[in-house]
Amino acid sequence: MQWHGHEQTKAHFAMEYHKMVKVRKVAIFSLAVAVTMLSAGCSQGLLGSGGDSGSAAEQGPIVLGMLIPQSGSEAAVGPYMQNAAQMAVDEINEQGGVLGRKLELKVADDACDPQTAVAGANKLVTEGIAVSVGGYCSGATLPTLPVFGKANIPMIIPAANSQELVDQRLKHVFLINGTGAQQAAAAVKWITKRGAKNVALVHDNTSYSKDIAVRTQQILDEPGGPETAIVEAVTPKESDYSANVTNILAKKPDFVYWTGYFQEGGLLTRQLRQAGYKGDIMVADGAVSEKLVEIAGGEHAEGVYATMTYTPDTIEGAEGWIENYKKKFGTAPGPYSNQAYDAVRLAAEAIKRAGSTDGDKIIAALEGIDGFPMFSGPLKFTPEHTLATGGFQILVVKSGTFVLQDSLQ
Repeated sequence: MQWHGHEQTKAHFAMEYHKMVKVRKVAIFSLAVAVTMLSAGCSQGLLGSGGDSGSAAEQGPIVLGMLIPQSGSEAAVGPYMQNAAQMAVDEINEQGGVLGRKLELKVADDACDPQTAVAGANKLVTEGIAVSVGGYCSGATLPTLPVFGKANIPMIIPAANSQELVDQRLKHVFLINGTGAQQAAAAVKWITKRGAKNVALVHDNTSYSKDIAVRTQQILDEPGGPETAIVEAVTPKESDYSANVTNILAKKPDFVYWTGYFQEGGLLTRQLRQAGYKGDIMVADGAVSEKLVEIAGGEHAEGVYATMTYTPDTIEGAEGWIENYKKKFGTAPGPYSNQAYDAVRLAAEAIKRAGSTDGDKIIAALEGIDGFPMFSGPLKFTPEHTLATGGFQILVVKSGTFVLQDSLQ
């Protein structure tokens, strides 16, 4: 069952819309608008076949490419992103596609590894993709920027969010996840709410992880902020972090913020608790996964906080979308599924507005978008091609699951 296919679904979201008006969330409003557009098939939505289909050579499906981790330590996230992207492709195709052509999704493995990612990006280029809608690990996404740039392929990056992706100021790169700077600001807001005095920041020296840790430290070091106890770097993919744990605990922190991925985050959480640490533990968005809870052990993970952008189960009005995902794939959507879904929708909208699959025209269309409805709210890119607002919130592990703790509004 898709959003646009059933009157019952329309009625459900109409009810959600009226409830939304009372509860102030812009993100809910934009989601309701998006659902209305999909349900009605209105001419101003991303669907439909209006516009110039481009040159006579542009025939057959319009191909979108997605680099995601299908192997390696972060492989658990890949299926969430691929499934949601395919769900969006299927829905758009059911409404007639874009410019009278069907969409097709091509997926390649980046393994969260730079060399694997470059090979995957080159493979997607040879397969003739019009837009890249992937990118999970920043360290693996960064070396693909010149690959897609040389081919003049726009990148709509749904998850990777290191500030290094932004600082290069490349015309073809657009982020629809909050940046490292925005995540650091959200982290400090929660650290301050918790009344922490000595904060340990722990990263794995990757672009994404170190970026968040350094930016968080910079804010904490400002006058009036908590004192940073220690900045500790670990070696990823190890099984024993006891030396790091000893270094951290020697400074007697009352708050530990891990900014890397779930594999190491789970191990650190378990080893910190086993060493007797009683204070708060928080992880960044790359560690938000059921795997973290599994690796840490349920009792050790309980109460762990996380800085995280919108997930399907923390968005009011997304119940129908979640149900559709479950029916289609037999499992619940996970982290970055909604961002991957929106990346495809945004790519389709930009191609439609561009009237062709020409890279420069798509880039110009993306830059001109103002108010396009996504799960995170109405979209308008900053001059740096980032979201105007980061949309980070605080989750917490309760009964083995990450749930919403504080929206930081």
